[in-house]
Amino acid sequence: MSMSPSQRGASLLDYAKAWPSYLLPHHALSRIMHAITRSEIHWWKTSFTRWFVKQFNVDMSLALEPDLNSYPNFNAFFTRALHASARPVVADENLLASPVDGAVSQLGTIKNGRIFQAKGRDYTLLELLGNDTQKAQLFENGSFATLYLSPRDYHRIHLPIAGKLTAMTHIPGRLFSVSPSTARAVPRLFARNERVVAYFDTDIGPLAMVMVGAIFVASIETVWAGEVTPPAGRQVRHWEYDSETPAHQFRKGAEVARFNMGSTVILLTGKDAIHWLDNIQATDTVQMGQAIAQQHFP
Repeated sequence: MSMSPSQRGASLLDYAKAWPSYLLPHHALSRIMHAITRSEIHWWKTSFTRWFVKQFNVDMSLALEPDLNSYPNFNAFFTRALHASARPVVADENLLASPVDGAVSQLGTIKNGRIFQAKGRDYTLLELLGNDTQKAQLFENGSFATLYLSPRDYHRIHLPIAGKLTAMTHIPGRLFSVSPSTARAVPRLFARNERVVAYFDTDIGPLAMVMVGAIFVASIETVWAGEVTPPAGRQVRHWEYDSETPAHQFRKGAEVARFNMGSTVILLTGKDAIHWLDNIQATDTVQMGQAIAQQHFP
């Protein structure tokens, strides 16, 4: 029986793809891309957007605005809204919805404070959350899912269950690629890259959404704070929120953030809060709103 990519360790090809990224000026390249994707030079943004749609076979019939000429720049197209009917959110309140379109890199249980990255690779929950001991304790022995967004995917991020925003942390770091091959080759990848962590209080207890930046993806924004990064900075920044404020309360499936270019979301829940559905496995593709987990009932 052949092994799936998630079961194999890094190959020589994986290492060959990954090693040049150690030498690249991650943030400088990402700032250049940030400017390019916001250029409103008509011929540039139109030709690049049309090339992208063809290259990645993007289905514009799902977009709320299907006319490519209506987007002021490439980033506006890249973060386009979809028709509500394009991504129905599972109605059963006992089921958690996928927060994004993407591929399941890994999912499972947080064991001994460690999260599985790929065969032979893991990282600690504590370092993922910026060494915040108090926050990490909320998810000890809980569950995690790592969801990878490719360039062709829908890039808005939604809440998998109704919740109240309680805190947010921006953790500066590197901007390695987060492709599957890099995940197999680069140790502690997701705990090294820049990331924004949003914390919510829900009916299943604490829930965190870790939005991981990557090369050319150094711009992450939320609906309550706007663009969080850039600037990157060097210090961890933390915000606490009043969860009783209506602006910080979100229904299931509500948009909470977006990537300006693609990356990875890591979903965290507490101990005995959920179990992943049997039909959701590593390497599976998922769509935003699709059922991926069920609340755990003792």
